[in-house]
Amino acid sequence: MFKRTLSRLSGPVLAGLLLLSAAACTPVAMGDEAARAVPPPKVDAPLTTRPGSATAVLAGGCFWGMQWVFEHVSGVTDVTSGYSGGAAATARYDRVSEGDTGHAETVRIRYDPSKVTYGQLLRVYFSVATDPTELNRQGPDTGTQYRGVIFYTTPGQQKIAMDYIAQLTAAHVYPAPIVTQVVPFKAFYQAEDYHQDYARLHPDEPYIAINDAPKAVALQRLLPGLYRAQPLIWHGGDPDVITVDVH
Repeated sequence: MFKRTLSRLSGPVLAGLLLLSAAACTPVAMGDEAARAVPPPKVDAPLTTRPGSATAVLAGGCFWGMQWVFEHVSGVTDVTSGYSGGAAATARYDRVSEGDTGHAETVRIRYDPSKVTYGQLLRVYFSVATDPTELNRQGPDTGTQYRGVIFYTTPGQQKIAMDYIAQLTAAHVYPAPIVTQVVPFKAFYQAEDYHQDYARLHPDEPYIAINDAPKAVALQRLLPGLYRAQPLIWHGGDPDVITVDVH
């Protein structure tokens, strides 16, 4: 796989790749000389008056980078890497990597809705976490396991996501159509422990340096009001299977 091959690069080859990727690997730079944040959603849930806990489930490429980005978002309380979209029996990295399980590499985001809204999380997602115009791939990673998916857990989340995609499409924010799927959430299967906080624990790996670290840098630069300098540290997550009934 590309991740394993890239981790062995060093010296002039790696330096060249880092220079080439500095602007290109961040989705917001796609097709634009100056990277910029996408506009905020016109339809969003308001901040609640009291602290609480809500869940967002998103897929958009390798979960190492997705987890790292959202661990830097203010108001987020936990981010866990895992698998969604397929069956429990195939929710293992060796099987998901084959690309035929129906799973996507996914992150489950716990957040305080009195501090950050679902729409703001989607703004981070569309601005720096993923390129929503890439179908069944993200950057160097290819396969349906890297597809972009918003797994909504409530009808309200479904409306916010669908309206936001329509808004970004009408504004021609991207030079190509948005192919991110919006589907009901069924189950989340926690990934193996060695995948959790992978970007934080392996900052010098070429794959992380080229593909994931620039996303957190872009978040700070483009959406400073949502950025937290001290990222969350994963503390073990929940039981392996999390399910939600969507009515």
